[in-house]
Amino acid sequence: MPIYEYKCAKCEHVTSVFVRSATATVSPKCEACGAKKLTRQMSRVARLRTARDVQEEYSRPEDANRDPRQIGQWVEERFQKYGMNLPKDAREAIEKAREGQMPGPVDDL
Repeated sequence: MPIYEYKCAKCEHVTSVFVRSATATVSPKCEACGAKKLTRQMSRVARLRTARDVQEEYSRPEDANRDPRQIGQWVEERFQKYGMNLPKDAREAIEKAREGQMPGPVDDL
């Protein structure tokens, strides 16, 4: 079931039209102005990025601040790599961040 996009010749608004099958006849009209003179456009392709895709893209520590989801994961991986247990307060801060609560400033050790 494709979704086709059409550009209005009058106002240049792009209208998306859901079609039940690729062989169905479509008579679209502009959502913005109601005009019926539209030309079919090439739709942009979107791809869902998995958590693994994001991890690979932002896997270096200097890239972690570009995607907050990566900061906690990067810290967890480093502690695991060096055979160390993640401190309880660090674990709690990571879990809060994953729930949308940004942690406060880090106290000096």
